[in-house]
Amino acid sequence: MNLLALALDIATGAVSLALVLCAWRLVRGPHVIDRVLAIDTLYINAVALVVLLGIRLNTALLFEAALIMAMLGFVSTVALARYLTRGDVIE
Repeated sequence: MNLLALALDIATGAVSLALVLCAWRLVRGPHVIDRVLAIDTLYINAVALVVLLGIRLNTALLFEAALIMAMLGFVSTVALARYLTRGDVIE
């Protein structure tokens, strides 16, 4: 087993653990803000998993998918934060 495969296995395990902990915060979050931050962090961790899979499979297509996921995650987090602070998304 080469060093890159070992590093990818460790990174995948760490990001998977982070996903589980964020899902726990999403379910058990005492406040709405905690849940919004958990959703944002879930998007980031999902993007990290797609990038790690792209490195493992040596394909550039997954990096483009990760970029699209990151953009959609950012826009949805901003829209949700704006809704929670103002009560509407579009003025």
